[in-house]
Amino acid sequence: MSLGFSSPTGTSNSDDQDLWSELQQGQVAALARLYDRHAGLVYGIAMQVLGNPQEAEDLTQDIFIRLVDRQHSHYDSKRGSLRTYLAVLTRSRAIDRLRSRRTQASAIERVQNQVKQEATEDPPIASLGAAETSAEVQKALAQLPESQQQVLRLAYYEGLSQSDIAERLSEPLGTIKARARRGLLKLRQMLQDDLS
Repeated sequence: MSLGFSSPTGTSNSDDQDLWSELQQGQVAALARLYDRHAGLVYGIAMQVLGNPQEAEDLTQDIFIRLVDRQHSHYDSKRGSLRTYLAVLTRSRAIDRLRSRRTQASAIERVQNQVKQEATEDPPIASLGAAETSAEVQKALAQLPESQQQVLRLAYYEGLSQSDIAERLSEPLGTIKARARRGLLKLRQMLQDDLS
């Protein structure tokens, strides 16, 4: 998919400085011109690092949105050209996204390993891991308080770590851990009762 990027032929640092000044004064048209000039560079770097066209497009948009946000845009013309700033910023943010992707994959693997370990130690939990779509598990899960259901669904169905769940729900990590533990204990008891 082509984003319609134009190459920066005929651009100069002074043109970029003028556009940057206009952007800082709230002239939105300056952002469009900066985007036209430098989106190809930003997308190219993002694509090279991330290897995914959709992620590269998303990052390209994020980089240019960041230019408008005065709180997060730290460009200083005394330290280099806007083009260099965009290149360094893009590479840095792309690497951050790769790290985040790896962290998420690692968290999912930890949860899966934890479920496998608990499954070998406790047969009702084995039932939960092996038959997560079964009617018994769904019925037992539905009997839990909503807060415990939410934590367990995010952990086991979406593969989120407890830290990620705490962040998503804007709750303290200790609260999430307690809900998960209480929910698992109740599920274990309900499933044991069903198996008896």
